[in-house]
Amino acid sequence: MAAWRLRGAGTALAATSALAAAAAAWPSPASASDPSPAALESARQLVSRAGSGGGPPPRAAQQAALAGSTAAEPLDVLVVGGGATGCGVALDAATRGLRVGLVEREDFSSGTSSRSTKLIHGGVRYLEKAVFNLDYGQLKLVFHALKERKQVIENAPHLCHALPCMTPCFNWFEVVYYWFGLKFYDIVAGKRLLHLSRYYSVEESVALFPTLARNDGDRSLRGTVVYYDGQMNDSRLNVGLACTSAVVGAAVLNYAEVVSLIKDESGERVIGARIRDTLSGKEFDAFAKVVVNASGAFCDSVRKMANNDVVPMIAPSSGVHIVLPDYYSPEGMGLIVPKTKDGRVVFMLPWLGRTVAGTTDSSTAITMLPEPHEDEIQFILDAICDYLNVQVRRSDVLSAWSGIRPLAMDPSAKNTESISRDHVVFEDYPGLITITGGKWTTYRSMAEDAVNAAIRSGNLKPANGCVTDHLHIVGAYGWDPASFTVLAQNYKRMKKTYGGKVIPGAMDSAVSKHLSHAYGTLAERVAAIAQNEGLGKRLAHGYPFLEAEVAYCARHEYCESAVDFVARRCRLAFLDTDAAGRALPRIIEILASEHKWDKARRKLEQQKGIEFLETFKSSKNAQFRDGKHNGQ
Repeated sequence: MAAWRLRGAGTALAATSALAAAAAAWPSPASASDPSPAALESARQLVSRAGSGGGPPPRAAQQAALAGSTAAEPLDVLVVGGGATGCGVALDAATRGLRVGLVEREDFSSGTSSRSTKLIHGGVRYLEKAVFNLDYGQLKLVFHALKERKQVIENAPHLCHALPCMTPCFNWFEVVYYWFGLKFYDIVAGKRLLHLSRYYSVEESVALFPTLARNDGDRSLRGTVVYYDGQMNDSRLNVGLACTSAVVGAAVLNYAEVVSLIKDESGERVIGARIRDTLSGKEFDAFAKVVVNASGAFCDSVRKMANNDVVPMIAPSSGVHIVLPDYYSPEGMGLIVPKTKDGRVVFMLPWLGRTVAGTTDSSTAITMLPEPHEDEIQFILDAICDYLNVQVRRSDVLSAWSGIRPLAMDPSAKNTESISRDHVVFEDYPGLITITGGKWTTYRSMAEDAVNAAIRSGNLKPANGCVTDHLHIVGAYGWDPASFTVLAQNYKRMKKTYGGKVIPGAMDSAVSKHLSHAYGTLAERVAAIAQNEGLGKRLAHGYPFLEAEVAYCARHEYCESAVDFVARRCRLAFLDTDAAGRALPRIIEILASEHKWDKARRKLEQQKGIEFLETFKSSKNAQFRDGKHNGQ
């Protein structure tokens, strides 16, 4: 039986060689006009200057730019949604010389884009389907994702890196099967390859991943195959895209909710939106030749503002992840099991000094603050304990969160089999372009497709074609992995004691590396605040996040609430929910000073922060069930 399956795999691999060659030569979709080297260099200079001391315009200026648009002098493009795709659309359109605005109901990356698996991947499972089903469409999807994987890492090297992922094999067929499959993954990547995959013996595997079990029930480990994908700090990358968009001319505004869409006098075309600034409560109109709906899981609600009878595009799926202590996985090596006993994928990945494990994939309702169910957390714990030689305990869960994947269905399709993880660009009402589906890895090309559609819909006149393929984000130009040494050598952390005395502290490697990777070349500005303003104290014991970051993000990254910082600027809520709760009062104190909050606003921020953190099911804010993971 095994020999037959191997022969089948070999036949399928040989048959798809021609598909691979064809897909490699497949041209990218044509842009609205050819990219200009001068336009790319102009954008690079703007972004580079911002990374060496400038920054995006203040929020008030962004709101004024949006409110200043009129029916006679509209924006070219108004983007609804500040996730990865929406910010990617704003950046793409602005660097083509178009007048661009973006509004986000909450904070940038407040939805799915901050709750991802943190992987930048080509899609090994799609490649398997392409091989065994001889599916050219799936193969093109993998080629496309692998190309974008490389570009995401190159355009934000401080926030993204290659990560080796280990696949355990418990019989020799699995060794051969995964080795051949992942070698084919390498071949498909071609010049975009991160590193070559390879086989490791049992002894080598255990040395690389000490907590890996040598036995799974009655099966013995026969070795592992290690391949490479990318990893990112997702919400910081998203915020970086928003700030980069602002630097190149887009007017981006968080906490700006679309109340309704504005149509022309005939009612036949969308020409803008009524916006409510949820911080001030004031409303204003923003006019645009084309509105791009990039609101992720909520895109159907925006579509219904134009036509209440539209066919839904979204099939929401819940993805739950948990965070465990660092000893569950070694630094720099992930573990991925492509098929568990019940057929699901499970992984454990090192991330920001902790271990992320997951994931689930089940139907869910769309909600602003999705929460993981206890049985989903237990499923993940059950799945990983089969592959580890350490006790897996519910009490070790530092944080658990749920994200909603906006799986897309093309409304023009004739059947529901079109539900896919690929993206859909659709204009079901003149002037309103919807872009949804897809995945983080392909956000840039998704944005390119959406801008191309907007140009066609609005008969826009861009100055040049898409240049984002090779445009770094703010903080990336001039950065290298050794940049943290400048911080460690040249700056001190001046810390205020409880008595009000300011004392010096070392800018140690943990802090300097964190700042360098989180802010790129802008890290020196954060370090200067820590040194010159006495904000060098850590926000939480055992974590490198500094008080200075709160002030910096309030001034230069549109951080408007305590949740903005604790969840999406520093990631503490995702890493350790209980530590985030302890840091909340100090974060509010600093933000209150920056934004001039009164006592009522401070109290509200504390309440909202607690409510938000209660949706993250750490060991302390979850109800344990009796069972093998309860730590007893």
